[in-house]
This record gives sequence, structure tokens and C-alpha cells, in this order.
Amino acid sequence: MARILLTEDDAALRTFLGRALERAGHTVSVAENGHAALPLIEAEDMDLLLTDIVMPGIDGIELAQRARVLRPEIRVMFITGFAAVALTRADAPA
Repeated sequence: MARILLTEDDAALRTFLGRALERAGHTVSVAENGHAALPLIEAEDMDLLLTDIVMPGIDGIELAQRARVLRPEIRVMFITGFAAVALTRADAPA
């Protein structure tokens, strides 16, 4: 299975997703933000960076760009709750 670095600033969501990925057979490392994720990317050979987009400090987009410089072979997948909030507001009746 895959070696995944999960970067998510919401502790409850980070725990939930980390456990779900481990139950699916993946090896998961977690980081609470982009600053904490960078040393893990440098130190560990990861297959996938699964990162929140909206985080304080280094956001998910910048983290992905830096990760690709450090580990060109790493794949990146973005997650966010921000889009769901924006869509919910846009779909709400006036």
C-alpha cells in the first residue's frame, strides 16, 4: 500500500482521516501544518501528500510546490472544507 503524508490543521479531521487510511492498509504520517510537513517530506520517502488547501502559514498549494521540488516523484492530492462552505452559501436560496 501507499506511504501517505496527511497534512491537516483540524485535529479531529486529521485523526479521523489518518485512522481511516491506516485501516485501509496505508502507512500514514501526519502533520498539523505545512511547516511541520516539510521536514517529514525531506526525511521520509512518501508516495502521496494528502494536504488541506487552507492552512495557516504554508498553505497546501505552497506545500505541494515545495514538496515537488524536494521529491519530484511525490503525488499530491488536495482536500478542503472551504469549497463545501462556499458551495453551500452559493446554493442557498436568497
